[in-house]
Amino acid sequence: MSDRSEKSSTIVTTNLPFSKWTELFENTTMVAALIDRLTFRSHVLDMNGDSYRLKATMQKRA
Repeated sequence: MSDRSEKSSTIVTTNLPFSKWTELFENTTMVAALIDRLTFRSHVLDMNGDSYRLKATMQKRA
């Protein structure tokens, strides 16, 4: 990440909120640093809502 910082675009996708990243990575200090680096001068899109896949599956079953 440090090599790309402020030089290139980086896209990160995840289904986990930042608050859950410490459950995935043991080193909480590194998690905090990573989140800080990723969110500095960034656009964070938090898309919470109904799942279109689940909705389509449920409609097929009905």
